[in-house]
Amino acid sequence: MNYSLKLFTLILSINLLITWNFIQMKHPLAMGLMLLLQTVMICLLSGLMLKTFWFSYILFLIMLGGMLVLFIYMTSLASNELFSISMKNLLFNMMMIFIMFIFILMEIYPSFNFMFNMDMNYTNNLLFINENSLDLIKLYNFPTMNLTLLLINYLFLTLIIIVKITSIFYGPLRQKN
Repeated sequence: MNYSLKLFTLILSINLLITWNFIQMKHPLAMGLMLLLQTVMICLLSGLMLKTFWFSYILFLIMLGGMLVLFIYMTSLASNELFSISMKNLLFNMMMIFIMFIFILMEIYPSFNFMFNMDMNYTNNLLFINENSLDLIKLYNFPTMNLTLLLINYLFLTLIIIVKITSIFYGPLRQKN
């Protein structure tokens, strides 16, 4: 079995565990935490599939911004509710985490896995690193270099304009005394 396929299987199984926990949760803040953990797993999975993490980074930032807004709403509505975890759910989660920990140990230490081929793994890792670096080099080479510099300058100019617009002494955000 290929190393990346094992990693995909591990991430998908963690994602299924998080989904099962999300269904069992009743508190809005716990549901938000499960949604954030699931977003991290999806970002890892999409980053590994695309061999670059740019899309995953943008997806995570957008989801984190939305989750912060929901966190503000939920803390104002349900600030005094307590978490209640049943013993059955806790034991099931601990068992699943232990099984996944054993799978991770089998990946990290090849002596745990008897069907492991070291030569193929090193070859696949070297090829993956070379392909990943070639994809990122294309972003900064001549045809797309001008577009990259234009986007960097545009984002910097937008940052300066937003800071000037939202100055606390001038504009609509000024406090009235």
